Amino acid sequence: MKVSIPTKDENGMEGVVEPHFGKAPTYTIIDTETNQVTVIPNTSEHMGGTGLPPEYLHENGVDIMLCGGLGFKAVNMFESYGIKVFVGAGGTVRDTFEAWKAGKLQNATAENSCSEHGHDDHHQC
Repeated sequence: MKVSIPTKDENGMEGVVEPHFGKAPTYTIIDTETNQVTVIPNTSEHMGGTGLPPEYLHENGVDIMLCGGLGFKAVNMFESYGIKVFVGAGGTVRDTFEAWKAGKLQNATAENSCSEHGHDDHHQC
């Protein structure tokens, strides 16, 4: 299984989580079977490239996305590609990955998603 976390840098497990998943400069991907960590650049249209992040991550074999928060349309788009999304990510990639493994991150739903760009201070979208 491949788990992706939006990141601000290329520091692998010590990388800093980017709260805005679409505008993250990089995505850190952890293969839970091999423990291999790969950092890929965000080449989606949010960063001047083509395609949307869910499509791009699907093309890179991602099964799970761990992020600070996101809107419900994005949750639906990830789900359409078979990618499960969990919210509540923060700190480093290691912090987030360990929190997810411990069951501390919430499955993304309509109730805990952000409403588009009218973000409140309770969510990191």
